[in-house]
Amino acid sequence: MTKSVWSSVIGSSVVQMNTGGYAMKKPLWVPSEALKKQANITRFISFVNEKHGLDIHSYAQLYDWSVENIPDFWTAVWEFAGLKASRGYDEVVDDLSKFPGAKWFPGARLNFAENLLRYRDDHLAFIFRGETRKAATMTYAELYDAVARLARSLREVGVAPGDRVVAYMPNLMETAIAMLAATSIGATWASCATDIGPRAALARLGQVEPKVLFTADGYFYKGRRFDTVGHAAQVAAGIPSLEKVVVVPYATEKPDLGPIPKAVLLEDFLTPGEQPPLRFEQLPFDHPVYIMFSSGTTGKPKCMVQGAGGVLINHLKELLLHTDLRRDDRILYITTCSWMMWNWLLSSLAVGATVVLYDGNPLYPDAGAMWKLIADEKVTIFGTSATYIHYLQKRGFKPGRDYDLSSLRQISQTGSALSAEGFEYVYRDIKPDLHLNSISGGTDINGCFAAGNPLSPVYAGELQGPALGMKVKAYDEAGHEVYDRQGELVCEAPAPSMPLYFWNDPDNQRYKQAYFTFYPGVWRHGDYIVIHSDTGGITFYGRSDTVLKPSGVRIGTAEIYDVVEKLEEVADSLAIGQQWQGDQRVILFVKLAEGFSLTEELQDKIRKALRTNASPRHVPALIVEVPDIPYTFSMKKVESAVTNIVNGRPVLNRDALVNPESLDYYEQLLPQLR
Repeated sequence: MTKSVWSSVIGSSVVQMNTGGYAMKKPLWVPSEALKKQANITRFISFVNEKHGLDIHSYAQLYDWSVENIPDFWTAVWEFAGLKASRGYDEVVDDLSKFPGAKWFPGARLNFAENLLRYRDDHLAFIFRGETRKAATMTYAELYDAVARLARSLREVGVAPGDRVVAYMPNLMETAIAMLAATSIGATWASCATDIGPRAALARLGQVEPKVLFTADGYFYKGRRFDTVGHAAQVAAGIPSLEKVVVVPYATEKPDLGPIPKAVLLEDFLTPGEQPPLRFEQLPFDHPVYIMFSSGTTGKPKCMVQGAGGVLINHLKELLLHTDLRRDDRILYITTCSWMMWNWLLSSLAVGATVVLYDGNPLYPDAGAMWKLIADEKVTIFGTSATYIHYLQKRGFKPGRDYDLSSLRQISQTGSALSAEGFEYVYRDIKPDLHLNSISGGTDINGCFAAGNPLSPVYAGELQGPALGMKVKAYDEAGHEVYDRQGELVCEAPAPSMPLYFWNDPDNQRYKQAYFTFYPGVWRHGDYIVIHSDTGGITFYGRSDTVLKPSGVRIGTAEIYDVVEKLEEVADSLAIGQQWQGDQRVILFVKLAEGFSLTEELQDKIRKALRTNASPRHVPALIVEVPDIPYTFSMKKVESAVTNIVNGRPVLNRDALVNPESLDYYEQLLPQLR
């Protein structure tokens, strides 16, 4: 695809003919001229044009410039976003050919928390809502004071720059305050949600040898209270480096801390006395701020260390330019502090927006829970997963009919691929005049490789394009660029938020093996995508490490789910490949909707649907009914664990799953599948 095709298509506001002469797809949504005029990204384009003497007028042109002039682009983001630094940088990047290993903004000194706490007024910073707790709020002035008080207490127990402070917590305001207090000192933060089992939490948090652990006495889910004091005790007992465990009462007023070693209630941990000043440690741009964890479904979770400046500048790029976040927005994301979207969401504080924190099941007490919250709190940007949208779609739920969504101007969607029908459902049954901003990236980069923007149309089943500054391509197996057919998502150039290193990986061998062995010198992310030459959009087809290859033909599992899960009889499904007689056969596991059973007629219906709507290659060799489908805590199907079981390999970390007990049934099936 030539640059002229790309640039003439992305950002177009009408259906037109491309340079190949054929009609383009009809968009589901086209931004109004008023929206484009007031968008942050329009101001950014004007800023870039004036600074560099350019004539950029579309997203496509801006994207091309951002990846052809990488240092100039990130300089522009720094200046436009107004990063606070006590010392400027000597250069933007030392050497873009060092991949991995490029050093960003050397010489700069800043503090991550200071950039998130640049406001100190009566504007709401947080609105908290839980399943069984009344709403709580906190202003930016109150947040600043709360962080200052907690930071003082952390300093008094010896926390210093480079120490690790971790959390085993629900999605509370106290969790966010702890992160800000720790990073204001220069400590490195890592967190897991309390709904993760203690072994999984210990496998993550224990590796990084923290000095302080924040935890809670319990959490609420589907209307039930879960006591986690015992779990917290197991985690604390398994981490010899801990000097203090700070417990937040949430499920009860006065929890018994006896079982937890070195435990103290939050209110007792806070030093009494006058409100202290908040001192922000000034640190290098690449000072470690977060340790993020891989899912751990195929082994011990990898610990990815990310730099403060890199995460900050990338989050601000995505929030300001791709999400179009503004100070008067109220942004809600269905997430827990186990998922990188929690980190991403909290960076909204740097824009001065109001962050709505929700803890609990988004479908409790019914499917209207989130839509009532959106209506009650006048949420403007709602973030969720494809799994959630597909659930509502499957059940014919119509939020736009039943709730006042007048405040809602954007739905941000991530986690897994959203089907074309899922896109259409949003515009038909939720709201026709909002921006469906489908994004995809990863924990690895704490951000996006592909994202939406407020200047371009939205097409069914397509993310609007590659993210600014990310040199994204699709490669075939030989490492050649491909368009309009499936390939590996790669990034050909470094970006600031890529990991500094993996924990306990001094020679970077595990880091290089994770991303750079398949295409040397190029980041291979592990997603299977199509870049469309007519729209410039990107369709995701699931993880490439779970791509099926019966008879050597590559099939994305998402293509199977897209067909099968449209059938009213199928509630959920999972497709894996089993080594069989020198080849690979496809096995499809189906969780059926209530009232249905896997009859021969239904199996025939599934096979016919796949043969007709996908291809004969997509038809499974076996269809097996199962009671449940395994998922990670970020609501991604765990194909790898079932693939391991079916092929006789061990599953090394069941606690990484939200429903590990689901794997028991697959193990019981193994003799039949052999």
